[in-house]
Amino acid sequence: MAPKARPPPPISVTPTIQTPDEDAHDHHYHQYPFEGDDSYSAYERNSLLTPTRDAFYDPNRLSPVAPTFQSNLLSPSMASSSGGGGPNENTSPIDIPNSNGGAPNPFNFQTQIISTSPVKPNVGQRRGHKYKHSSISAQHQIFQEPPPRPPLALPRDLPIPTVKEAWKSMSKDQRRRLYWCICHLLIAVVVFLTAHGSLAMTALSHLVFFDVGSALICVAVEVLGNFEVWKRSSIRHPFGLERAEVLAGFALSIFLIFGGFDLVSHNIKHVLEGKGGHAAHHPDPHDEGDARVQAGGLDMASLAAILATLVSAYGLRNHARISKVMRVSYLASLPSVLSNPFHFLTLSTSALMVLLPLLSIPINVMLDSAICGLVAMAMFALGIRLAIAQGLMLLMSYGGRSGSGSPGKNKEVGVADVVREIEAEPSVEKVEEAQFWQVHYGLCMANLKLSVARGCDDATLSKLRTRISNLIQNRLGEGYGKGGSLRWEVSLQMATAGRF
Repeated sequence: MAPKARPPPPISVTPTIQTPDEDAHDHHYHQYPFEGDDSYSAYERNSLLTPTRDAFYDPNRLSPVAPTFQSNLLSPSMASSSGGGGPNENTSPIDIPNSNGGAPNPFNFQTQIISTSPVKPNVGQRRGHKYKHSSISAQHQIFQEPPPRPPLALPRDLPIPTVKEAWKSMSKDQRRRLYWCICHLLIAVVVFLTAHGSLAMTALSHLVFFDVGSALICVAVEVLGNFEVWKRSSIRHPFGLERAEVLAGFALSIFLIFGGFDLVSHNIKHVLEGKGGHAAHHPDPHDEGDARVQAGGLDMASLAAILATLVSAYGLRNHARISKVMRVSYLASLPSVLSNPFHFLTLSTSALMVLLPLLSIPINVMLDSAICGLVAMAMFALGIRLAIAQGLMLLMSYGGRSGSGSPGKNKEVGVADVVREIEAEPSVEKVEEAQFWQVHYGLCMANLKLSVARGCDDATLSKLRTRISNLIQNRLGEGYGKGGSLRWEVSLQMATAGRF
């Protein structure tokens, strides 16, 4: 009869841990009085510590009381003893076997697979309940739908014509003007090539090139006027494309200024050539045998320049707009063509070059340099004045003169004179603010803020608006009945004194 297994005796909780320095072959590191009992030794081998592990197990705790580390981390003897055979009936529930042979996991962790796809943030998406559609918003009408807007009176933009569309839209008269501009350009090239070193003829060729550029701008303006985008306002171009003409005229003024610089540099080079023992690089065109035009002969190039200038002046009116911007009053008494400073400069220079050979006056170096210097100075003056006038126009300003005193018959009226006449109105107490500017060659704008007398009714204010608009148009807009194309748009803001 098999002996009955005895229960384990009470032992003290004094664990003993064997270090690796001790004997590796010592498998019995706890000495108990019952060494011969196999069941007790098997129980001892399956226990990490001396006391029973079931006594220290608490399922309500997050972590076990007894250590659950791998036995081979303590000592080789414990690793060997823990791997002994035999069933273990007292194995704790926390001893979770590891299929990979690693350390047992004391926690009930489960493997989770995380997606590697990119996270899509909900940018611009509102979460939660929208207050606009809630019952509170419907009852109190906090958020109301905006009323439907009527369509805009102005289009966003208008199509700009291409070169092919512009060519198809040209009339016969416009094409004849374009062909004449090409002929005018050829005459300018002939004048430049027949100069033969003459500084006066070089200066004349610069003036003819300037006339050609102005004539081409006039033709382009007439062709673009066939389309709606030229004059009609849009959101992208509030004043149409008419300000492009101002920009082109500003480029011509820069051409005049640089042309004057070019003439001065050629003049200085020509005067200093041959000085200081240096031989001239080119033969002197003013010698008797090498004269460009013989004495008593007719200078055909200068005569062609005169004819081309007259045709462009009367047929195309190429400098009509920019001459009004410059307001040259000292030429106003001359005929219509000569009152334009650019036509006057070109015609006077070419006429002088035609008359000198006819009168058998030799054109020596000093006379040639003097003519070139005078033309260069005139180009400087006209170019700078034109650039300032058109620059102010591009900056939405008004370049009119501010005069003093009462306007006379032949005196140019300025903005200050107009403001004084407006203040002289019986219904106007004071001009609080006045702004004048020119948009392009044909349009100016005036915004005024007036303090009117108390007791003025609507009929009186309406008549005052009409009088002020007519006053500005007559004083600054060339007046009615004079053929002027400058139009003024006047906006008035009127209130009694102390309301602004």
